[in-house]
Amino acid sequence: MDLNNTVAIVTGANRGLGRHLTAGLVERGAKVYAAARNPETVDLPGVIPLKLDVTDTESIAAAARTASDATLLVNNAGISTSAPLIVGDLDDVRRELDVNFFGPLTVTRAFAPVIENNGGGTVLNVLSVLSWFHPAALGSYAASKAAAWAMTDAVREELAPRGISVSALHVAYMDTDMAAGVPAEQKIDPADVATQALDGIESGLAEILADDTTRYVKQSLSSSNSA
Repeated sequence: MDLNNTVAIVTGANRGLGRHLTAGLVERGAKVYAAARNPETVDLPGVIPLKLDVTDTESIAAAARTASDATLLVNNAGISTSAPLIVGDLDDVRRELDVNFFGPLTVTRAFAPVIENNGGGTVLNVLSVLSWFHPAALGSYAASKAAAWAMTDAVREELAPRGISVSALHVAYMDTDMAAGVPAEQKIDPADVATQALDGIESGLAEILADDTTRYVKQSLSSSNSA
């Protein structure tokens, strides 16, 4: 996909990886709707701030009407509550599934006909190495990302006949607010992750593995499945 003159919508565009993805798209010549629950927090030049809450179907529908020229959807918005599955707050578990699984699914359902009507395009889902590796301390987050990975694979097959490709970005710890408590040496620069993601979209990759940790875990998963 040539990102020059592409029309993109990025959820969670006001900070972290979403901000870097948005800036990178602008640099590559795309028109970008920078979506956030509070669009006034979007301060990047050259973008169109757009109100979108991935847990609010009316908000999503309104965003799809506004961004009716979109050909690229980046499902980036996500949360982590650090809730374990057995002793964690069940409301936190539900909230993570709402944002990290039902959120991108609902946004994709709303934008699929938009992208199709515009001649086809791409959906990028921002996932995690924890799609495959499930530590107990982050059980809720891992479960939500594993579900989002399964959704990504199924939606890829479902949307292919409609001219829409679906890519998955998997990454470990990034230097963002979500990983503030992780030692710096274990984190990757989100600007680098954004560059890899956009390169992957341009190359038509179905799966983008952004760091050594993620590549190792995916390789280990493949090895265990073949054993």
